[in-house]
Amino acid sequence: MLAVGYVLLALSALAVGGTHAATADQWRREVIYQILTDRFANPSQPTEACADLSTYCGGTWAAGVPYLDYIRKLGATAVWISPIPDNTDGGYHGYWQQNMSRLNANFGDANGLTQFVEACHKLEIKVMLDVVINHVGNQDSSDHNDFHQFYPFNSVDHYHSYCIIQDFTNLQQVQLCRLSGLPDLNQSNTFVDGFLRDWIKSTLQTFGFDGLRYDTVMEVPAAYWASYTSDLGVFTIGEVDDGDVATVAPFQGPLDATLNYPMYWALRHAFQEKQSMWGISTTWKDCKASFQDTKLLGLFVDNHDNPRFLNINSDSVALANALAWILFAEGIPIIYYGTEQGFSGGNDPANREDLWRSGYQTSNAIFTLLTVLTTYRNTLPDSFFQAEQLERYVMDDLYVFVRGQVIVATTNGGNGHSTSASVPDLPFANGTRLIDIVAGKDAITVNNGTADIVIDDGACVELCLAPSPVRPRPLLCYGPSV
Repeated sequence: MLAVGYVLLALSALAVGGTHAATADQWRREVIYQILTDRFANPSQPTEACADLSTYCGGTWAAGVPYLDYIRKLGATAVWISPIPDNTDGGYHGYWQQNMSRLNANFGDANGLTQFVEACHKLEIKVMLDVVINHVGNQDSSDHNDFHQFYPFNSVDHYHSYCIIQDFTNLQQVQLCRLSGLPDLNQSNTFVDGFLRDWIKSTLQTFGFDGLRYDTVMEVPAAYWASYTSDLGVFTIGEVDDGDVATVAPFQGPLDATLNYPMYWALRHAFQEKQSMWGISTTWKDCKASFQDTKLLGLFVDNHDNPRFLNINSDSVALANALAWILFAEGIPIIYYGTEQGFSGGNDPANREDLWRSGYQTSNAIFTLLTVLTTYRNTLPDSFFQAEQLERYVMDDLYVFVRGQVIVATTNGGNGHSTSASVPDLPFANGTRLIDIVAGKDAITVNNGTADIVIDDGACVELCLAPSPVRPRPLLCYGPSV
């Protein structure tokens, strides 16, 4: 078997204590902050925006270390970083790998990556590595069978025969043909399979990543994922970029979880486009009926492949409601870097802004709201993360659910919108007082299992038990509204 060069070098040169393996159960509590390594922190500390978002902007692993406190202040407990191998020209995002035995020198060296991971662990931040095993980067030759530039996959038999995905409903085509023209690896080839297995195990052992996010999961057969990840000992979550529950759900099992793209689209339709909140209800019920464990699925409002929320709907109050939904619903919330700064980029690469243009501000309304909500979420007992999410009230402009002892009421009406409802079947004794985490006030008294919830000016409502002589005030249960 061909040696995994940079990993073997790192093992001999660095005093790394092996993998910090974290199981699926250990990820249930986490709040993940997704970064593009090239866009998070630049060692030259520029204050102006990157001039060309279609290529490298200068972010590195080592430069990110001083800004880990920023992630912690936001309330995130894990960080998802870009793929680390050497890429073809222009692969600032990391998804166009060229040489899997080398690190992407634009991001730094093995020492810089080790420094970043170890600094995260000192702050009790888990690190999730993005991994690509479906394809390599763009070819520099017009000959579709010329793979000389790639290492170690430089032979025609390392790839599926040339064809381009035209029909994403045709699973055979999706798994055997090229996505956007990128050469498609043949995992059934003994050499390819063996190298991919050795590479990921050595990478985990060398750098101590706590979890893995896999790219383009649907493009690789589910049976291969089950075999490939079975003995890694870390949490695995995959991207199945499809809004259909029936398409995405079968990949949970082979992997610990998937990104919940069906809920992403339901939330987008409801909160960004102001379609009926009944769409959330329908999709959520489909998810519960089809996925093995919805509590492990990745919930998100923004990501690097779609226009940002505020690009479609500039109302930050609507965004706040969507963020509140994912932070307390069943699943692992993922905050895409820049959402907290009100970034509003459109299609790739405009949605991949450099973070330093924001000055890493921590006093703006969205950052402040996220801090309040994540801080409270992080204080909740383990029982909350095993609790079921129970839908309690739905209208076109209102969605209310209860989970454990938290009630979440969200509206898609946006800034200035008001609505109300008498929400039944709540798990609280008669006379229980609830306080609004967001507005910071005593809000509601439960009567016969029902609470009258009023939303003013479009603000989301997060309700928790009010303090009592035997139950002290929850940490930061009071906070500013957006």
